[in-house]
Amino acid sequence: MSNKSFKFKEFQIAQDRCAMKIGTDGVLLGAWTSLDHQPNSILDIGTGTGVIALMLAQRSPAPLIDAIEIDNDAFEQAVDNFEQSNWGDRLFCYHAAFEEFFEEMQDEEKYELIISNPPFYVENYTSDSKSRNKARFAEALPFSELIEGVSKLLHQNGEFNTIIPHKEETSFISMARKFGLLPKKITRVRGSETSKIKRSLLSFSFKEVKPEENELFIEISRHNYTETYKNLVKDFYLKL
Repeated sequence: MSNKSFKFKEFQIAQDRCAMKIGTDGVLLGAWTSLDHQPNSILDIGTGTGVIALMLAQRSPAPLIDAIEIDNDAFEQAVDNFEQSNWGDRLFCYHAAFEEFFEEMQDEEKYELIISNPPFYVENYTSDSKSRNKARFAEALPFSELIEGVSKLLHQNGEFNTIIPHKEETSFISMARKFGLLPKKITRVRGSETSKIKRSLLSFSFKEVKPEENELFIEISRHNYTETYKNLVKDFYLKL
């Protein structure tokens, strides 16, 4: 992927120092996440370039938007991206492992919205880049550790949103239930109407409700995007 800066409508992302570049998953999650409960405090776990935190800063007036990033280069880049944005006074990035962070912060004020585009490769696969391995592979942040930490940091009326491979959906929801996190909305993502479901966008809360379930198709044909997808991301991408 390109190291060039990625320009959105209201902010720009430098990504030359980040192992994981701007991708569809992160932008989908940042745009799909509901702000109907009007959160005043937001946490982005594994922020990478900071793109999701910046998207939420554009969408929400929340006075506190924290992010956490373990990789040093990505942390420094996220801080720079935050400072270059129009919302630098509301954005703060911690340089720490998530386990350290939630152990230290669990007795503090809880977050009303937690969001994460987590590393999710669970197969025995490695790349030549150590930083990419750390950013992308489940060993860096196991789902069990992510869910446990979220359960300790989330406000009782808060929501947790994430995007994972569809094949992990059932086990992830089952794991979340053990920590009192219950599905509120599930959107299954296909590249096109005829392609297999690739991702699951999941929203959780501590309340037992019948989850809203739907599907999202990204394209009708190559680079010909569906109206639903365009409406979801139109506030961000320059060419939509």
